Amino acid sequence: MYFTNFIFRTFRFVILYTLGIEGDFMIKTRRPESSLGEILVISGFYFVSIMFLEVFLKLNTLISIQLFGMFYSLLFSLSISALLTLITALFGKYQRWVMGFFIFAIFIFYGSQLFYFSFFKTFYTVYSMLHGTQVGEFYREIIEMLKNHWIWLPVLISPWIIFLILRKKMPKLIIRRELIMLLISVTFFFHVTGLLIINFGPKDNGSAYDAYYYHEYPIDSIRQLGLLTSIRIDLKRMIIDVLPFMENKQRQPDEIVDPNDPDDPKDKTEYNVLKIDFKQLIEMANNDTLKDMHNYFSNVRPTNKNKMTGIYEGYNLILITAEGFSHYAVRPDTTPTLYHMANHGYIFNNFYNPIWGVSTSDGEYVATTGLIPKAGVWSLPVSGDNDMPYTMGNHLRPLGYKTMAFHNHTYTYYKRDISHPNMGYDYYGVGKGLVMDNRWPRSDLQMMEITVDRYIDNQPFHTYYMTVSGHLLYTFTGNSMASKNRAVVENLPYTSNVKAYLATQVEFDRAMEYLLRRLREAGIADKTLIAISADHYPYGLTQEEINELAGHSVDKTFELYRSQFILYVDGMEAPVIINKPVSSLDIIPTIANLMGLDYDSRLYMGQDMFSDNQPLIIFVDRSFITERGRYSAKTRTFYWEDGFEQDEEYVKNMIKYVNAKFYYSAKILEQDYYHIVFGN
Repeated sequence: MYFTNFIFRTFRFVILYTLGIEGDFMIKTRRPESSLGEILVISGFYFVSIMFLEVFLKLNTLISIQLFGMFYSLLFSLSISALLTLITALFGKYQRWVMGFFIFAIFIFYGSQLFYFSFFKTFYTVYSMLHGTQVGEFYREIIEMLKNHWIWLPVLISPWIIFLILRKKMPKLIIRRELIMLLISVTFFFHVTGLLIINFGPKDNGSAYDAYYYHEYPIDSIRQLGLLTSIRIDLKRMIIDVLPFMENKQRQPDEIVDPNDPDDPKDKTEYNVLKIDFKQLIEMANNDTLKDMHNYFSNVRPTNKNKMTGIYEGYNLILITAEGFSHYAVRPDTTPTLYHMANHGYIFNNFYNPIWGVSTSDGEYVATTGLIPKAGVWSLPVSGDNDMPYTMGNHLRPLGYKTMAFHNHTYTYYKRDISHPNMGYDYYGVGKGLVMDNRWPRSDLQMMEITVDRYIDNQPFHTYYMTVSGHLLYTFTGNSMASKNRAVVENLPYTSNVKAYLATQVEFDRAMEYLLRRLREAGIADKTLIAISADHYPYGLTQEEINELAGHSVDKTFELYRSQFILYVDGMEAPVIINKPVSSLDIIPTIANLMGLDYDSRLYMGQDMFSDNQPLIIFVDRSFITERGRYSAKTRTFYWEDGFEQDEEYVKNMIKYVNAKFYYSAKILEQDYYHIVFGN
């Protein structure tokens, strides 16, 4: 009764105050009490600071400002501001110190996310913040980035500077029961209002509802809900993940229809499957999640064995994830070896290399596992505690292959010392078995010169490389590989940073030239399958510089992620052209088929590029490409290819199909699913 009466009196006062009718605030004490105006000064300063930085963040990233997204940000910011005002008031004579701390902390949150985005083209999660201490190794790039964007700093820190100037004029709030209840009520009111509108609004992909409850894609979450709310949700999910008695709320996949043609009982086609008794696994499952997973994977249509199956059985395999590599770097004048390999092997005219939440690490995860990374964590090191039988190292080592992995940067970076041995490799990096010149970035050529002798006489072998010469920043003053190869690109008709990028790729080309020469000298180049893809597009270049390389304005939803996949065996009679849309997610299942390995294609999220399954390219925001067209999750629009009739049911089903891929790929990681299916 008292609380109801208090709420009524509070709103009555707000109305009277708004209308300009004077009246005493309802707190009757022997001491002076805080007026509503004083409360509004404190909470208003918090609110204006947050919203100012929110707008500035969105204006200076790839995120567009959306009306509903700003509305939700406003509601949740009002709630956060009231809560911060309450906490501030609790500190008595230290209120101004506490308020200064909070304003500075808000500046740090927004500023660090803005600079992180400018560096990695994504926002960091709480997990990355707690595990990203090694980012200091990129201090040169950080300093250069601060120099390039110094104008941001005075803008970002301006709320704190203004507070310091006005701090002595900031009112000190007198703590009373009524004040506490008022601020709790306001915090609760705006938070619940935001949740009610979200829950009564759209619930499909890309909606605020999806971002709040399910989809852990930080860019979309910040676009829809604001930075501080996104961080709070991310922290909550991370805490729940480590609690054995709780589980994060996840959207259960809707019933889907496989877009691939159904099996014909009369068809004699062979498929890449193993004899997995899913019926028995369902009976043995100790929870509904596993039962659901077994049921899902048992109904996935596998890929067919085809004319490419096993044509490279017994071959050596060299798999390379090349830092910042792109089709823009493949040129006959600056990278002749890469140009030869790209045009005399398998030519993929529609290869895509989507960027994921954790930059290089997630790019490696996709290219080495054929799985979609789980949002909010570093999937590659997390997989270090799981059975990973479907990586090439673990596939080939039991067959007698010598399996080694090399990285010409700190061997512990992104916890590769955990993930790579678990993928079946004897792993070496700088600081563990790989001694290299101390420069930044280090040379891919030198890495090849140091490592090739370690495996070339031990056939069959499988070697995995993660290169670093192509790393940003792309300048001639702060990048040793760019300055080393400057003469090669000096006369190209591009601006300085673009030429610096191409110069870094010259070093990778020289590494491949050396590798091919050694393979040819050993007489095994025609018995070695080489697969090269990038970790991500060269986001160290600005959008304008990428447009300059492309010679036109590059579409940011799809074309930005077009890339180069080199699949090459020396001495091929003629190049093989593949126009089918494919992506980095398809690399491992394709190699498994080419090498004639026994595997179950249903347990990959990608698929054999040479199979007759329908192509599907998936992007981190759940946009996708099929043979019929392209779906933009941001605009929720499907753009049909010529020759296909519009079919809304097809689009709805494909959205569900893609959602299921994300869901079950994350579950493979969470549940250590391969261990459950295959044991040890």
